[in-house]
Amino acid sequence: MMGLCLICFGTVGAIMTCPLEVLKTRLQSSGLTLRPVFQVQLGTLSGTGVIRPGPVTPGLLQVLRSILEKEGPRSLFRGLGPNLVGVAPSRAIYFAAYSKSKEMFNGLFVPNSGVVHMSSAGVAAFVTNSLMNPVWMVKTRMQLEKKARGEKKMNALQCARYVYKTEGIRGFYRGLTASYAGISETMICFLIYETLKKNLAKNQEKGASDFLSLMMAAAFSKGCASCIAYPHEVIRTRLREEGSKYKYFFQTGRLIAVEEGYAAFYRGLIPQLIRQIPNTAIVLSTYELLVHLLGDSK
Repeated sequence: MMGLCLICFGTVGAIMTCPLEVLKTRLQSSGLTLRPVFQVQLGTLSGTGVIRPGPVTPGLLQVLRSILEKEGPRSLFRGLGPNLVGVAPSRAIYFAAYSKSKEMFNGLFVPNSGVVHMSSAGVAAFVTNSLMNPVWMVKTRMQLEKKARGEKKMNALQCARYVYKTEGIRGFYRGLTASYAGISETMICFLIYETLKKNLAKNQEKGASDFLSLMMAAAFSKGCASCIAYPHEVIRTRLREEGSKYKYFFQTGRLIAVEEGYAAFYRGLIPQLIRQIPNTAIVLSTYELLVHLLGDSK
């Protein structure tokens, strides 16, 4: 029952937040058209102003307007198929791996300590990313595909076949190194969340307000972790682009920094926060509620 409820929440969340994910991916990509503006820079010797062109990243609403005008509203749900296919196994794999790892690490370290929570979250994320990367790879490729209204777009199966035909099996694992780097986000999130949960447990008994507090704790934890570890998301999207110059994790990071500046590592952060924070808050608080209810029924 617990797994079914988590899958249902995950499925609903994937559908509702799909447009935000498409916008995030488009903002992260190198194919985003940067608008040229002219910036005035002072000369170092004469003090005279020098006008130099500089790129400005389009905002969230500008990208949304462009997609609606050029590609149509249905493009905001590109990649939804792989996302829905991946929701059930990814949730199941993650929470199963987290639970088993927590049991193991509780026997090695101080039970329910920060080290246990971080290690368990890291192992769970590693296992999930390794197994699910092909699905997320296809999803990203579909979200990056730009075709005008009326032009036929690839479905998930066609996209998977195309990746295999052009890049082989290895093509499905592009961006995996960046996903491994993103394990730090999961570890930070669970460390903050478990710490807050432990403090909440000392101050109040189980009730409606307790689960509301857990939801707020999950939201805060995810927000902090996302802001800290977000650059890996941009690198991962670049690595998954078709026929791009981005080949390896550090090479991609270096190219982005040199060519676009460090601000480029945070492109798409706003839709990511809007999408992930409520989703994580609902999933984690629901998980805690089900654990509590199942515990009381025994």
